[in-house]
This record gives sequence, C-alpha cells and structure tokens, in this order.
Amino acid sequence: MFLTLCIKEIDMPRNLDLTALRSFMAVADSGGVTRAAGFLNLTQSAVSMQLKRLEENLGAELLDRSGRTIALTTTGEQLLSYARRILALNDEVYARMMDDAFEGEVVLGVPHDIVYPAIPQVLQQFHAEYPRMQVNLVSSYTRRLKEMFDQGACHLILGTEDTVDAGGETLIELPLIWVGAPGGAAWRSRPLRLAFETNCVFRTSVQAALEQAGIAWEMAVNSDSTRTIEASVSADLAVHAVIEGACPAYLSPVPHGGALPDLQTKKINLYASQGASTPPVDALADMLRKAFSDGLGRDYHFAGRTAAA
Repeated sequence: MFLTLCIKEIDMPRNLDLTALRSFMAVADSGGVTRAAGFLNLTQSAVSMQLKRLEENLGAELLDRSGRTIALTTTGEQLLSYARRILALNDEVYARMMDDAFEGEVVLGVPHDIVYPAIPQVLQQFHAEYPRMQVNLVSSYTRRLKEMFDQGACHLILGTEDTVDAGGETLIELPLIWVGAPGGAAWRSRPLRLAFETNCVFRTSVQAALEQAGIAWEMAVNSDSTRTIEASVSADLAVHAVIEGACPAYLSPVPHGGALPDLQTKKINLYASQGASTPPVDALADMLRKAFSDGLGRDYHFAGRTAAA
C-alpha cells in the first residue's frame, strides 16, 4: 500500500509597505507627485517608484494617469481610507511608546506684514507643546509663498488676499489702515508720497483708492526690502498701509480725520497641505486659526491706540 501525502501550500501573510503607503496618501492629498515629493523631502522618482511598488504589491492600479491631473481609481479611493487609519495608528504608537517622539521640521510661510504680533506667540506656544519639533519660518510676499506651497516647500502658509483659493480658509478679514511716523506730517503732502515694496499686494488697491478720491500720489520709496520701507516711513518721508492690528511699534496709524480715503479690507487666509498632515502640523494650524480669529485686530495694542473689539 502506498501512502500519499498531500501537502497544502499555506499562504503567508503579506505586509503593506508603510513608507509607500505614506507616499500614496501624500500624492492623493496634494494632487500630484511633485508636491508630495516636496512635502516628504523625497525626489519625484523615489515617490513614483514607491507608488509603483505599492500597486504591484496589491495587484491593482491606484492612480488614474490618463488625464492631465492625477486622480484616484476606485481601488485607490478605497485604499486611501485604509491608509489614513493605518498611518494614524502607526503615528500614535510611536508617540505613545517613545515619549513625545514628534521630531522633525515644519515649514511655515508668513507674509512680512503679519508676522507681528501674532506669530511670535504662536511659535512660543508650539515650542512648549512640541519641544523637539523645529519650525522653519519663511517670510516673504503672498505670491511667492503660494508658489512655494504649490511646490511642496511649505507645510503651512498664510496669505493676505482679496479672495481665497480652493483649499484655503479665511481666518479673519480686516481693513487696511494708513500708517506713518508718530506725529509725522507726510500724510498731508500733495502729491501724497507713498512707500511700498515692489511685490506688495496692497499697493494697487491703495493707489486705486487715492485715484477714486481725486488725490494725487507718487511712489516716493519703491524697494524690495521691508526694512527700507519701514525706515523711510518712520523717518516721515512717506506713508504706507498695513492690515489693522499689525502696525509696527515704531509707526503709528495716521490721524487723517477723513483727509485720506478708507481702504479695502483684506482676508488673512490659511493654506494647509493635506499631504503633510501630522499631529504637529495640524496643531500649528489650529494655533494660527486661534491667534488670528481671536486676536489680531481685536485686542492687540499698537502705537497710539488699541484696536477695537
């Protein structure tokens, strides 16, 4: 008698590559490989290779590459839901088991003119809660910050704008105010002498308001340097415009009594990358929301007066 042995092959469990899964989530949230690579500090080819490996592992296409922009397939949409939960649990385990393990860098972009007074307080609060995280503060004009955000070079940015783009949120809307040297008389000159940065988004609307009011003006100081503008205005050589509540201590709101036109309001918008969402980044975004919606323009003191509540 012959004894036949049947050996059944046992399927070994397969594991998802969490690094590839994180890259997939970053691409899905940011809308492209380029931005995702920036947020992850990886090359585009490395992110593409991880996506390919993930698709091969699962035996399914996750991204629809047929159009001009990358979209998720049905399978990709299903995986994204799992990916969020898997990676959130992974991050929670590291945070619990490694005692405040959040380390790394957050890149925050803020326009020059709204760094004070809110941002130093936000940075201080963030450092207290995440002492092992480094915040790289990038200060520039709104247009440049949005370019950096689109390239994945910033995790969070603020912008001063007339409108808000898709994916952004308005924290507060405040008027522009005229500012000059404390006790200065430059605001009385005609033509009115203006000082603005070359790329300042306020200058066009300020000039339009003056023209509508029939007030002649001239660009007395035109520079790429914020310090140059502020020094010229504090020397009473010209006037400038800032968002209410963000007037530097060495300048003062102009007491023009209606001799100068009222200026437009500006939105302070927050843009947060979904592809770079982590507990520290999300916490910093919440701190910015609170600082601007609850603080700027309401209870901060600046030269000569206190902003009305």
